[in-house]
Amino acid sequence: MGLIQEIQRRTPLGWLQLSHHKSRLLVAISGIAFADVLIFMQLGFQNALYDSNTRLNRVVRADIVLMSTQSRNTLNLSTFARRRLLQAADVPGVRSTSAMYIGLVTWKNPQTHRPTSLQAIGFNPDEPAIDLPEVNSQLDKLKLPDTFIFDRATRGQYNEVFSQVEAGNTVTTEVDKRTITIDGLFKLGSSFAADGTLISSDDNYLRIFPRQQAGSINLGLIYTEPGYDPKQVAEILKLYLPKEDVQVLTREEFVQFEEDYWKNESPIGFIFGLGVGMGFIVGVIIVYQVLSTDVNAHIKEYATFKAMGYRNLYLLGVIFEEAIILALLGFIPGFAVPLGLYRLTRNATDLPIYMTAGRAVFVLIITIIMCMISGAIATRKLQSADPADMF
Repeated sequence: MGLIQEIQRRTPLGWLQLSHHKSRLLVAISGIAFADVLIFMQLGFQNALYDSNTRLNRVVRADIVLMSTQSRNTLNLSTFARRRLLQAADVPGVRSTSAMYIGLVTWKNPQTHRPTSLQAIGFNPDEPAIDLPEVNSQLDKLKLPDTFIFDRATRGQYNEVFSQVEAGNTVTTEVDKRTITIDGLFKLGSSFAADGTLISSDDNYLRIFPRQQAGSINLGLIYTEPGYDPKQVAEILKLYLPKEDVQVLTREEFVQFEEDYWKNESPIGFIFGLGVGMGFIVGVIIVYQVLSTDVNAHIKEYATFKAMGYRNLYLLGVIFEEAIILALLGFIPGFAVPLGLYRLTRNATDLPIYMTAGRAVFVLIITIIMCMISGAIATRKLQSADPADMF
């Protein structure tokens, strides 16, 4: 109770000084809000990068995934021999295995006739490999020659295509000079590297990739027996299969593998991280300029306080009070504006960019740290000042 009463009796000197110069306060709030918007957008794009490029990894139906050791990510998958699946089937705990083919193709947009890059996926329709109800309800269509189903969340102009397919009609177009038929839709979503996805049988996939042999696969999907721990089975597979040929990943590791690539190896991930750092630096500079100006404008008043016996700690507390007030006031518009920008970006690009509570708390903490650093820098002159030299 004593501490609360002390706080209540305390004169809010920091707020009084900030509110005395309203134009300066508005400039400071605007600057902090700008820095927060920049940080929010960079973090949002960064998270959308990870989420959009791990969509496929999360919907692949498998307990364990085999991948070539030369593969960098799901858009740059090397191949390995299909016989590794036969070898894996001999390991205790493995119930069944299946192959998946994945590659990038250029197709002609049926509506605009412009070439577009899409991710094509092929697998045995008798062994469902994608954990999407829309896909699994159309497996029989995939068995028809040159027939594919198309991602309704593909980036671009496809309204007429979607309308035709939803009306029960088929749409034909070309993929690498081969005519294919679109006879169904599903929803997965675009990514930073591919505008959308095509799915069909392994036979149809190999028809549009004539140079790839059926015995050379991109992913091996392994399903474990009930009661077996996939992690333990994966450890056995790592010992059983040649390490120089394939890598063995659990479902969680498969998703993390993709995310790690975009975090650590992709220049895009670095650019977004750099953007967050630049936003932080911009905020520090802006708040420093405001607080430094305030200290210089009231240097004689601070000198009077020091001459009266107030310690540097008290004066520093006033500056840090101003820093925290600026952080909180600047965060409010800095949080509100990205909500609209996230929606605008999501509608324009179909990227999974959303505001999360964790991100909001993180940026708030970053904003407070940013303002505290600026306050600490701005008070250096105040700490070394001699009251006798101020008059």
